[in-house]
Amino acid sequence: MEFLLKILVLAVIQGAAELLPVSSSAHVIVAEKLMGLNPSSPQMTLLLVMLHTGTMLAVIVFFWNSWKANFFRSQKVFRESVKLIIAATAATVLVGLFLKILIEKVILKGVSHPEIELLFGNLPLMAAALGAVGILILWAGYIEGGASKQKFPLDFKAACLIGLVQGICLPFRGFSRSGATISTGLILGIEKRKLEDFSFALAVILTPPVILMEGLRFLKAQHAYAHHGANVLGLFLPSIIGMVLSFISGLLALKWLSSWLENGRWYLFGIYCLCASVVIYFLYCQGL
Repeated sequence: MEFLLKILVLAVIQGAAELLPVSSSAHVIVAEKLMGLNPSSPQMTLLLVMLHTGTMLAVIVFFWNSWKANFFRSQKVFRESVKLIIAATAATVLVGLFLKILIEKVILKGVSHPEIELLFGNLPLMAAALGAVGILILWAGYIEGGASKQKFPLDFKAACLIGLVQGICLPFRGFSRSGATISTGLILGIEKRKLEDFSFALAVILTPPVILMEGLRFLKAQHAYAHHGANVLGLFLPSIIGMVLSFISGLLALKWLSSWLENGRWYLFGIYCLCASVVIYFLYCQGL
């Protein structure tokens, strides 16, 4: 019962923070540490797969009507939208691969089994990433709330730049994907609704590979777990419950994000990220 309660807490945190510009990974990792959970265990690996699935479904349900109106209204618009999404995703992959090689071959050189995942639980780095995205969100809020109301199209150059920024988010837990991509678009002067649709369309493209990777991690982990005689099938029920809850909390989070973005309150997410950065660093200093 206690484990199920912990899963429900993580599902709410993941579902909300995954889609808000506050970094779900930072919040989930800190919550796991505070509750004494092992992120590499089969339970947590499977849970992460299911939670990502729940939030992806929430994005599709929330944006489907808007995507139909903006991306599918004609063959020409659809082709142009696909080109922009492919360009942004390609830029993300290139930057992500470059950072992975740089971190594993240069920064972690000399470390036994250097893998980028070694950075994921680093609380000082996480705090710095949260602080950085908080400053970016505040900057975007300042630019968006300025005197100039001129809007620019979401063209190939803007899509590539948003994709590049999204790629920077990949290795750094705390550097929120939605916060960084939407803020970049606001700084470029792109219309809010179009920017929101595009940012979360990119999220849907990225999520299946993440689910696949986590699924492979689960299969490896459960193989070792099964040798101890544990009932792996018993892990699925709480994970499915977590997926449903992450779907519901994800829908609520998207409504919250959309409301604050449309009503000029985007900067408040930046203030939150800065405060969260301080709290996480404090927890690190306290030995978390």
